[in-house]
Amino acid sequence: MKKVAIIMGSDSDLPVAKKAADTLKALDIPFEAHVYSAHRTPVEARDFALNARDNGFGAIIAFAGMAAHLAGALAANTTIPVIGVPCKGGAVDGMDALLATVQMPTGIPVATVALNGGANAALLAAQILAVGDKALAEKLDAKRQSDAAAVLDKDAAIADKL
Repeated sequence: MKKVAIIMGSDSDLPVAKKAADTLKALDIPFEAHVYSAHRTPVEARDFALNARDNGFGAIIAFAGMAAHLAGALAANTTIPVIGVPCKGGAVDGMDALLATVQMPTGIPVATVALNGGANAALLAAQILAVGDKALAEKLDAKRQSDAAAVLDKDAAIADKL
């Protein structure tokens, strides 16, 4: 199975990245986590992206706040799918990160999830990998069924309380 890369622009992104790591662990998807800044360590970030395919990665999840150029910087150096997770914080509470992540120029796509959407980023990475992995697709189907059952349990609990 291909690995997923979790790349944080700063260790302050760790609480959001942990949600992705926990989701990948629950699905038994191997991953590596690193801190590479698009601005402070651009050479290391570029080198990681350039070598990601040869190093066994099938998707990259990039976490960044404020200017949030990390996902785009990684995507510019690989054709492996990159999923950007804009992180809340800064002067405009994440709106700058959201816009920087989602507004990529034609030819350098970055899939973008919600602010602090670490779990959804991991699920999207899993769906990408599952295109060629039937066992993983079955795990995702089972998770969806489990999630639906949990909602229906809550529905029944509310009905009993009213």
